[in-house]
Amino acid sequence: MLGTIIGLLLVCVVAGFIIWAVQQLISLIPLGEPFATLVRILIYAIILVVVLYAISVLLGMIGINVGGWTHMR
Repeated sequence: MLGTIIGLLLVCVVAGFIIWAVQQLISLIPLGEPFATLVRILIYAIILVVVLYAISVLLGMIGINVGGWTHMR
């Protein structure tokens, strides 16, 4: 249980760092306003799916079934 909590915290920290790093890189590319907003939304959507998958796998390791993702292994 403690390992899962540490894993969840680690996933959140890594996801936050990735979001920060990608935003710093995107700000260096000159994009028009509609495209910059679409890129930011796409980044958040991709990170959200990855974090939800990682959390479901971690919770599946301790026996909590959270949906259809964990039994597909």
